[in-house]
Order: sequence, then C-alpha cells, then structure tokens
Amino acid sequence: MILKKGKKSVNPEGEERAVHDNGKEEKIKFRLRDWWKYLISLLLLVIYLFPFYVILNVSLKSFTDTTSRLKFPSKIYWGNYQGVFQSGDIFIGIRNCLIITGFILLTEIVVGCMAAYALARNQSRLNEVVRSLILSVMMISPITILVGVYSIMSNIHATSTYWGMVLVLGSFGLPVVIFLYTNFISSIPETLDEAAAIDGASNLQVFFRIIMPQLKTVTVTVIILQGVGVWNEYTYSYYFLQKTSMRTITLVIKTYFSAVSNDYGGAAAVAVIGMLPLVVLYLFLQKYFIQGTVDSAIKG
Repeated sequence: MILKKGKKSVNPEGEERAVHDNGKEEKIKFRLRDWWKYLISLLLLVIYLFPFYVILNVSLKSFTDTTSRLKFPSKIYWGNYQGVFQSGDIFIGIRNCLIITGFILLTEIVVGCMAAYALARNQSRLNEVVRSLILSVMMISPITILVGVYSIMSNIHATSTYWGMVLVLGSFGLPVVIFLYTNFISSIPETLDEAAAIDGASNLQVFFRIIMPQLKTVTVTVIILQGVGVWNEYTYSYYFLQKTSMRTITLVIKTYFSAVSNDYGGAAAVAVIGMLPLVVLYLFLQKYFIQGTVDSAIKG
C-alpha cells in the first residue's frame, strides 16, 4: 500500500524492508569483526578434545599395534573392552565410585547448606572469622597433610572403608561448598524467612521448605564440580583403599601398569568406560550447571 501526500509518496513496507536489511548487514559485520573470538574458541575446543581423541584411539588398538597414538587404527580392535568386561574389575570400580561419590555429595550438600545458612543469616564478627578460616582452609593442599590424616584414620580403623573416604574427602570439599552456598543464600531476601516464621515455621522448616528449593542451580554446580573431583581422585584412594574389593576407577586403571609390562590399551578402555557416567551426568545437568556458574559469578 502506497500513501501519497502531495507530490511525495511513502512506502511503509519498503522502509521496513530497508531497516531489516540494514540490521542484517550490521549483524553480519559484527560477526565478521569477532572472527578472532571464534578462532580462539575453536582452538580451545581442539585442545580440550585432543586428550579424549588420544585415549579413545589407544583403547581401540591391539597390544601389538606400535603405530603412532595419534593415528587412528586401520582396523578397530575391541579386545581391550572385552578383556575389561571379562575381568569384572570395572564393575567393582564403578560401584565403589558411585557409593563414595554419592555419600560425599549428600554429606557436602546437606552440611554445607546448613552451615552456609547460619553464616549468611547471622552477620557477626564471629561468623566473619569463621568465613575467613573456611577460605584459608581452601588454600591448603590435601597432599601436604596426607601423612597426618592417614595416621589418624589408621588409628580409628577407617582405612579400606566407605565411611573413612567419605569423612576425609567430604571434609576437603566442604569449604568450597560452604563458600558457594553462602553467596547464594546471602542474595535471598530475609523477608521470606520472617514471613515463614510468622506463619509458625521453625528454623529447620524455613531452611528445608524456603531456602533449599531456591538453591537448585548451585546444587547442580556442586554436584558436577565436586562429583568429578571425587570420581577422579587417586592419591587418597591409593593409600586408604588397600583392599581389592574397594578399588575405584583410578585404582583399576593402575592395575594395568607394572614393572614388567604396561597395557595401555586396557587402561585406556577402562578410562573411557569410567568417563561415560560423568559425560551422561553433565549432558543432563548442563543447563543448570551453566546457569549456576553465571549466578555464582554475579552474586559472588
């Protein structure tokens, strides 16, 4: 439709199309200016995926295949995976990892949430000191106190037990968990607590019914970050889990290396199988994980 006003004519559809074309051109120019960002992203993606390619490549080669680990095998060899499943050690490792990781995450989430709730809601000098101590503990490397921790746990017969690993690794992970939860709870208005208290709710009811449901994103972040760390833990597992029936995934991988020979294919196959639960978990929770990390950066 063309509107005429005197000698001039106006075409609204043409103007709208011109504006749309200009916006599209500006968007394309903006993308072209940011080509280096896409290049860096692609480079980082290759760097991160390269170790996965190598380990998958090695797992598909036979013991007698001496070609480069970077070269994909001309004939895929499934014997490494068959040997891993036939030995049954991989099932023991996955079972132990699931039990230890599950109980550690449960302990860290419940205890970390409750501790963070008290620190976030009670602003006092004592709580500030406690928060400073928690942050200082995060700076201590667990390997530096391995001898002392092992001596104490051995005296109370906690080695080669699930509860001993949960106690030790859970204690190391709690400072980070408390720090993350404290930042999130501090951003939740205290008026919600007061309204629930007026309705007759106790402190525990306020915590579990008001605070906990709002911490879904940060809880997923804790599950992924702490879960991956515990699942891949090696040093404390090596010293504390001495029984064959208590081996985790990392300890099962170690059995493929000895002073006589090294079975790289078998070890790589165990590593690939051991990574699958983590990959599946991340694919299901990545939406909440990304949101949780963004919120943590904003609220921190």
